Amino acid sequence: MNIEIIYISIYSYFLGSIPFGLILTKIFLNKDLREIGSGNIGATNALRTGKKSLGVLTLIFDGLKGYLSVLITLNYLPEYIYYSALLCLLGHVFPVWLKFKGGKGVAVYIGILFSFSINLGVLYLASWLIVLFFFKYSSLSSLISTLIVFICSIFFKGLSESVFFFIIFIIIIYTHRENIFRLRNKKESKIEI
Repeated sequence: MNIEIIYISIYSYFLGSIPFGLILTKIFLNKDLREIGSGNIGATNALRTGKKSLGVLTLIFDGLKGYLSVLITLNYLPEYIYYSALLCLLGHVFPVWLKFKGGKGVAVYIGILFSFSINLGVLYLASWLIVLFFFKYSSLSSLISTLIVFICSIFFKGLSESVFFFIIFIIIIYTHRENIFRLRNKKESKIEI
């Protein structure tokens, strides 16, 4: 195996696997985020702690994981940016420290998008906010926004990028499978911003 692949695998995965939601909740509230709300370690569940600033901080730090992973790779080994981005996302979803039970990957994905293109990042956030405004479901916003980015990539990006965004879309569907079940049964929790 190429030594460069090993380096990228290590820093991308381990950057992604840092559970900022869990760490921040422990520091500021002395609570385990996995015992609150949905039990997820991501930004949406951090909002359920009653401290919105924790949700915002979790979103920012998780986003930075994806952004930094791709940025490092872009500067030194740009041919591996998709691999780095994917490993970072998988590190967040399956962190070794938490018995491979992590977050849903949305904040990390937003960071990845901004590292690829500001326009893609803004497109995702705008779509997410519009869907949230009308339906009040964070999960639905994430799913639709990820689909929109994938569809746009087909028309405006190359094949490699479109395939990458399709893989991410499948991962986001997988991480939201329980949310999809609740949405179908009209039992999904709404959020208020």
